[in-house]
Amino acid sequence: MMKFIFMMIFMIPLSFINLSFWLNQFIYFMLFIIFFYSFSVNYMVFNISYIFGCDMLSYMLILLSLWICVLMIMASSKLYNKNYFYNLFLLMILLLLFSLFCTFSSMNLFIFYLFFEMSLIPTLILIIGWGYQPERIQAGTYLLFYTLMASLPMMISIFFYYSNYYTLDFNLMNYSISSVYLYMCMNMVFLVKMPMYFVHLWLPKAHVEAPVSGSMILAGVMLKLGGYGMMRLMMIFMNLSIKINYLFIIISLIGGIFVSFICLRQMDIKSLIAYSSVAHMGLVLGGIMTLNYWGMCGALVMMLAHGLCSSGLFCLANISYERLLSRSLYLNKGLINLMPSMSLWWFLLCSSNMAAPPSLNLLGEIMLINSLMSWSFLSLFTLSFISFFSAAYSLFLYSYCQHGKIYSGIYSFSMGYIREFLLLFLHWFPLNLMILKSEYLVLWI
Repeated sequence: MMKFIFMMIFMIPLSFINLSFWLNQFIYFMLFIIFFYSFSVNYMVFNISYIFGCDMLSYMLILLSLWICVLMIMASSKLYNKNYFYNLFLLMILLLLFSLFCTFSSMNLFIFYLFFEMSLIPTLILIIGWGYQPERIQAGTYLLFYTLMASLPMMISIFFYYSNYYTLDFNLMNYSISSVYLYMCMNMVFLVKMPMYFVHLWLPKAHVEAPVSGSMILAGVMLKLGGYGMMRLMMIFMNLSIKINYLFIIISLIGGIFVSFICLRQMDIKSLIAYSSVAHMGLVLGGIMTLNYWGMCGALVMMLAHGLCSSGLFCLANISYERLLSRSLYLNKGLINLMPSMSLWWFLLCSSNMAAPPSLNLLGEIMLINSLMSWSFLSLFTLSFISFFSAAYSLFLYSYCQHGKIYSGIYSFSMGYIREFLLLFLHWFPLNLMILKSEYLVLWI
C-alpha cells in the first residue's frame, strides 16, 4: 500500500505544472490500473504495509475512489478552459484521494478516524472555492458542523476504548461492549455521514451548491465512508446492536419513504438526485444494521452501484446546467428534441437509479430486501413503498426534463462533446458490467 501512497505524494508537484491538466488525469488512470492489478483472493487481508492493508471491502471502495477521481477531472474541463485556478483544483482532488485511500486502507481505528476527518477539508474547499452561488458558504458551514458535532464524541470514545482495551487494531478489536452511550458516540458520526434520515439536511445543501466534481465525490465516495466505518465497528457492539438496532432500521425505512415523497416534489434537478441518495443510503444502513451476511454484502454492492449511478446523474445535470445555466425542471424541458443522444444517457442512468436490470443497483436492492425481510416480515411494507417510489421519482426526473415543450430559447444547439459521452459511458459501463463478476463482492466476510 505504501507504493500507492508515495505515488500520490510525488504527484503533488505535477498539479502545479502548467498545461498538465489532462496529464494528471492520465496518471490517475495509471494509478487505478496498477491498483486494479494488485487484487488477490488468496488471503483475508492483502497488500499489507505497516498499518495499511486491504480486504475485499476496502479494495472495492478504493477502486471506486480512484475511478471517481479520474472522472471528476474529466467532468471539470471548464475549469481548465477558463483557467479557474485549475492547479489548486487538481491539488484538492489529490489531497482528497490521498485521505480516502488512507481511510479505506487503514487497519488502525485512530488512523482511520484521522483520515476520515481529513477528507472533509478538501471537500469543503471544493464547495466554497468552485461552487456556483453565494449560498455555498452556508452549505459548507452545514457540512462542517454536522460532521464535527458528531465526530468529536467519537474521538473521545476512541481514547476511552484504548485506555480500557489497549488496542485499536481492527483485527484485535474483538471485545464486546454493552454501553449505549459508547455505541452512540462511536456510530453517530457514521449516521451523519451516510446520512441517516433526521441528520440528512446537510446533504442536499452541499450537493446543490457544490461544483460537479464536488457533487461527484460527495455522492460517489464520501457517503460510503459512513457505511464502511459502521461495517468495521459493528462487531464490537454485537450484543448491544441486536437490542437497539431496530430503532435505526425503522428510522431509515420510514425516512426512505418520506424522502421519496420529497423527491417527487423537487423542481431542482441536483436536489432531486441528492434526496434520492438519502433514500438509497437508508436501505444500505438498514442492511448493515440487520447484522447478517446478506445485509453486509448487499450494502457493499449497493454502495458501489449508488456511487457510479448517482455520480453519473450529477454529470448529466451539469451538462444541462452548462448549456442552460439553470437546474430548474421548469426550464429543462423538451431536451429530447435538442440532444436526443444525451437523452439516451438520461434514460440509461435513470433506469439504473430505479434498479432496472442488468445494473448493479438491482443486485444490491435484491440482497438488501432479502436481508431486511429475514430480519422482520413487517419491513415488507416499507420496502415495497421505497422500491415503487424510487421508480416513480426516477421516471419523473427523466420524463419531466426530456419531454414537453421547449421553454428556453437560450439552449446551445450543440450535440454534446465526445468528452461528455465518454464520461457518461465510463459511469454506466462498469455499473452494468460488474454484475457479471458480482461473486467477488461477497469474499470479504
